[in-house]
Amino acid sequence: MSVKNALTPDEALALPAMPTAQDAFRALNIGSTTGYKLIEDGEFPIEVLRMGRVFRVRRAELLDALGLQQTAAAEVQSAATTSGDAPGVQPGAPSEQSASAPTSASK
Repeated sequence: MSVKNALTPDEALALPAMPTAQDAFRALNIGSTTGYKLIEDGEFPIEVLRMGRVFRVRRAELLDALGLQQTAAAEVQSAATTSGDAPGVQPGAPSEQSASAPTSASK
């Protein structure tokens, strides 16, 4: 049986850092009933964390289970080498090292 709204690899890569169990079920192409039964039996393929009434998984573990971890790492590496800077870092922004390290003039 396949899930009606299964995630594509691109959709799986775009998941947040801690997707819900429902997101994981869609990514793994399993139904909710089966997914929750696997969690209950301790047989879900990745670690499931309970946060209140919500079950969540780690995105990195989910991508690894899907065989997409290498793809995600390649995308980050490509973005870093293309722009010359780390993703999300403004060019010319002060770094923690330069802000906290004493200069020879201030000694």
